Amino acid sequence: MVDYHAANNQSTVGGAQTYMEQENDWDRDLLLDPAWEKQQRKTFTAWCNSHLRKAGTQIENIEQDFRDGLKLMLLLEVISGERLPKPERGKMRVHKINNVNKALDFIASKGVKLVSIGAEEIVDGNAKMTLGMIWTIILRFAIQDISVEETSAKEGLLLWCQRKTAPYKNVNVQNFHISWKDGLAFNALIHRHRPDLIDYDSLRKDDPVTNLNNAFEVAEKHLDIPKMLDAEDIVGTLRPDEKAIMTYVSCFYHAFSGAQKAETAANRICKVLAVNQENEQMMEDYEKLASDLLEWIRRTIPWLENRTQEKTVNDMQVKQEDFRDYRCVHKPPKVQEKCQLEISFNTLQTKLRLSNRPAFMPSEGRMVSDINKAWHNLEGAEKGYEEWILSEIRRLERLEHLAVKFHQKCAIHESWTDGKEAMLTQKDYETCTLSEVKALLRKHEAFESDLAAHQDRVEQIAAIAQELNELDYYDAASVNARCQKICDQWDVLGALTHKRKESLERTEKQLESIDELYLEYAKRAAPFNNWMEGAMEDLQDMFIVHNIEEIQGLITAHEQFKSTLPEANKEREAIQSIQSEVQKIAQSNGIKLSSGNPYTSITPESINSKWEQAMAMVPLRDNALQEELNKQNSNDTLRATFATQANTVGAYIQAKMEEVGRISIEMNGTLEDQLTNLKEYQKSIISYTPEINKLEGYHQHIQEALIFDNQYTSYTMEHLRVGWEQLLTTIARTINEVENQILTRDAKGISQEQLYEYRASFNHFDKDHSGALQAEEFKACLISLGYDVEKDKQVGAQGLDGGRAGVIGV
Repeated sequence: MVDYHAANNQSTVGGAQTYMEQENDWDRDLLLDPAWEKQQRKTFTAWCNSHLRKAGTQIENIEQDFRDGLKLMLLLEVISGERLPKPERGKMRVHKINNVNKALDFIASKGVKLVSIGAEEIVDGNAKMTLGMIWTIILRFAIQDISVEETSAKEGLLLWCQRKTAPYKNVNVQNFHISWKDGLAFNALIHRHRPDLIDYDSLRKDDPVTNLNNAFEVAEKHLDIPKMLDAEDIVGTLRPDEKAIMTYVSCFYHAFSGAQKAETAANRICKVLAVNQENEQMMEDYEKLASDLLEWIRRTIPWLENRTQEKTVNDMQVKQEDFRDYRCVHKPPKVQEKCQLEISFNTLQTKLRLSNRPAFMPSEGRMVSDINKAWHNLEGAEKGYEEWILSEIRRLERLEHLAVKFHQKCAIHESWTDGKEAMLTQKDYETCTLSEVKALLRKHEAFESDLAAHQDRVEQIAAIAQELNELDYYDAASVNARCQKICDQWDVLGALTHKRKESLERTEKQLESIDELYLEYAKRAAPFNNWMEGAMEDLQDMFIVHNIEEIQGLITAHEQFKSTLPEANKEREAIQSIQSEVQKIAQSNGIKLSSGNPYTSITPESINSKWEQAMAMVPLRDNALQEELNKQNSNDTLRATFATQANTVGAYIQAKMEEVGRISIEMNGTLEDQLTNLKEYQKSIISYTPEINKLEGYHQHIQEALIFDNQYTSYTMEHLRVGWEQLLTTIARTINEVENQILTRDAKGISQEQLYEYRASFNHFDKDHSGALQAEEFKACLISLGYDVEKDKQVGAQGLDGGRAGVIGV
């Protein structure tokens, strides 16, 4: 068994080995994003074909074309340049497994230790395992040997890409997935080595599909790198597949590796030539930058040590804004200069040491340590100045904040109390219903909760006023007056709230008895009203019936409804008595009732009106049901009449059809006698036409009565018409056949005995009595007449048609 999850534990290149061990978590990749499998399948197929075409072949389906192991062994021979053991050419499964095992053994011989893949998975076309095996081959033969500045495999390839694309705008290669999604990195690689192939400045970052397709087409046409990726798949995927990108990018590395070596050599020469000039320039830059920075520090520290106090918060805020301006505008460039100064100094010393030159010694007082000491003094003065500004602002803000807070809370409280005394003194409950009084009570309870919640604000106002007095606020007199007014008003609101609650509770008790009667009325009036409305709908409902049973069912239901009317009338009178009781209680207690019952909109007047309407509809329903009963009795009579005649006509037609069939087969006597008998038989059938017309008359009456079913007969008028036409057609056709036989006999001189013989033979071989011979039946008939149909099939076939025509003619 071979495992790509722990690839190359014994690889000869340590860096590549570590990468291969980390990167082969294949199952997880495919489970995370099924789109990656599609990208890998396309990329790996193209990569394999780029090598297989050197041997004059290619694959179409990566998991199917490697199943027999032949092309897999060929691929390994092409990319390794070595010969593998001779493959087995058999088609059996064991031959395929042996070939794949030879390929896997060769991979293992290259220091790749793989587990969890066996030849059986490859032979069975396991896509996941096949892709894993191909990725292992790519790692071993295309990526492992990449080495750039002491890094190898993935890290080496990534460093190579970063170095090559560094000068290009909008390109920042940090990985092998997102960094390549906009296509600019591919174009930059090509342009770096072959600037004549791509106009890089014309590319746009917001058009990734065009960028990708441009790079793929140029690489395929001019660099002999096949197209292994699909632009739409890369753009449409949140994170393109890393393995597919690495495989394709490695092709660019191998294509440009020769040019890279030449470029590296040239860069080294240029660095050696430029190093001396750079060192001298860096020394001059350091001296100037150090002098300027120390001078700026010398001027800034006295300003930060100034502690002149201001009288107002606004004046202190001006100082604070100046300090912020210093922090945000003036200091950041100096921080950058200090950092750059240290970097330049360290870089210069390193370059001098690498060049075996003496260390750089700045002028006196301009060492990095001198600059750090001056900078430390600057930051100490800056911290003290900032703390002083904040403490002064807090000191001046305290009094102003308390005053503003006091007036804000007073304004909010006064806005809330506005109109509350008028609301608490009104007597709106005197003309309200019980539900309205209860609503007023709930509203009043909510107001009491609101009142209690505002108690905290009143206490806060008093506390702030006291603190302002303790701090000798200049306008303490107006603060005290406003605070006293608020406290007095608060006491008045408490007394009025208690008084209104007592009045509302007293009125609630007086209306509860009336409300109970209203509720009882509503509970009984609603179902009774619904019953009356339903009854009126039923009494007015149109009915459509098709037989006597249905109309009788409606009449029975109507009678049952009428039997319930006396009990319903008692319920109506009871409901009316409840309303009368309400009026009696209201008059005796002097209560002014509002618009009506709060629980229902059904009035006693509407109940009486609907009751009278329903009682008027009952006799009308009786008449309508009786009329429909009479109509259904009449329709039933029409059904029975039609059914009697239809059953008679149907039986007659069926009997005559059977007789005609029997006559056409068992004809006796001369043809003239048969013709005479058939015509007489036809006249007898035509004489039955009045019965058909009589049935048509009955059918017309049924249609006019809109009767669509008839339980007394299974015959329909359409069925009987078709049967009657069939009967007439059949007898006419039989007469025509006899007339044709007479013409045939007279024209060909056939005797009466020969006709009988032909008729007997025909009836003998017409096994299904269909009146015509099928192919096998006609073949048997010809053999009985002396024809050798097997001797000449062509003649036999012609004789079959002619013979059939002759017999059919007879």
